[in-house]
Amino acid sequence: MTRLSLPLIALAAIALPASAGLAQRAGTSLRSAQGQAIGEASATRAGNVVRVRVTVHGFAPGTHGVHLHQVGRCDAPDFASAGGHWNPTSHQHGRLNPQGPHLGDLPNLVVGRNGMGRIDFSVPVPAGTAAGANPLLDADGTSVVIHAAADDLRTDPSGNSGARIACGVLTPVR
Repeated sequence: MTRLSLPLIALAAIALPASAGLAQRAGTSLRSAQGQAIGEASATRAGNVVRVRVTVHGFAPGTHGVHLHQVGRCDAPDFASAGGHWNPTSHQHGRLNPQGPHLGDLPNLVVGRNGMGRIDFSVPVPAGTAAGANPLLDADGTSVVIHAAADDLRTDPSGNSGARIACGVLTPVR
């Protein structure tokens, strides 16, 4: 080891936060039931929130419900393997529901005539989550699911948003 290597190693150890071993960033490719790549999703912990971004291209124009689902599986054709919505706080579905929302509720995705759309949204980190850890990267994972119709933001458990038409499993990104 050269003399230059030791200071660089020491500097790297000082620069890394205590939570550096914990994954803070996650990402996925979103795919249709036919396996076609139609977009991307990312989820990055920033303090007491997780910033979620969903971007699609070549997708059906219109308004679509988007949710975080409790299991990191996306078995086509119906993506039922993703389970229900991510709901660690045990609330009902919907931002307009007086007993909601649960944390898996995301805003509707509006896709233009050009087939492109994007949402950016912050999700609170649930109490009890390890400092610096991304709660969406738990033991059974988390999926991002896009639905065929708009979410009515009220109806429990899924906002009447219709069939699951695209899905991606969040995995750590370094």
